[in-house]
Amino acid sequence: MLLLVGLGNPGTKHEDNRHNIGFMAVDEIILRYNFSEPKIKYQGAIYEGRLGGEKTLILKPLTFMNLSGKSVSQVAQFYKIPSEDIFIFYDELDLEAGRIKFKTGGGNAGHNGLRSLDQYINKNYHRIRLGIGHPGDKSRVSSHVLGDFTRADEKWLEPLLDAVGRSAEKLTSGDGVNFLNEIGLILKPNKKEKE
Repeated sequence: MLLLVGLGNPGTKHEDNRHNIGFMAVDEIILRYNFSEPKIKYQGAIYEGRLGGEKTLILKPLTFMNLSGKSVSQVAQFYKIPSEDIFIFYDELDLEAGRIKFKTGGGNAGHNGLRSLDQYINKNYHRIRLGIGHPGDKSRVSSHVLGDFTRADEKWLEPLLDAVGRSAEKLTSGDGVNFLNEIGLILKPNKKEKE
């Protein structure tokens, strides 16, 4: 069983924040693969479904970002899901807007959601880093991250979320290479496919 987790802050006030791109990514997967209606437990909204024939849970912690590790650890413990089968979708400030990277393990680079996860589960989980870009000045980081996506962002945000949804089945391989390759093909189809 896989556990896909979108990181974000709950509530309509934060719905369109750049910090909530993790929620947006898993929402796309929930819709595309007809996951169940959410069950509210373990301080989160849990959706059940299948990816590539494999039973999969999607979790949106209903705590604030900096406390999300507790919800993730409770779900992982109850369903006996090892960290190697956990995929975390989150915003990456130091990655160009619209870029995506996959990484297993490592540090939290100051991200409050990952810092919380590291307190509750070991660091062998998979990280799907969704670039939101850096505002260029350290003093503007907080307002950038907690600010809403703009209309100009839609030109890269919508295709990225669509590609994540369409490629999600490739996560069942566990290494991220197939997932990223599929996203690359969707976002940058080769010239022959366009003709």
